[in-house]
Amino acid sequence: MTSVSLRLPEKLSKRLTRLAKRTGRTKTFYMVEAIREHLDDLEDLYIAEQRLIAIHEGRSKPIPLEEVMRAHGNLAD
Repeated sequence: MTSVSLRLPEKLSKRLTRLAKRTGRTKTFYMVEAIREHLDDLEDLYIAEQRLIAIHEGRSKPIPLEEVMRAHGNLAD
């Protein structure tokens, strides 16, 4: 695992410390979990934004939901 230095606002740091003590987990555990969860969301958002830009610029076409669902066997023809 790689080490990273992180400065937290005092209030957030206290909340994290309190949570770690109450649950018997480490602060590192919760920081990694929070980053992992939020990073997934940020990656999804970035992909969606890039797709929207491509559609607006005419480099890509949107695919109707029904067509996607039908292609994956979720809708009857």
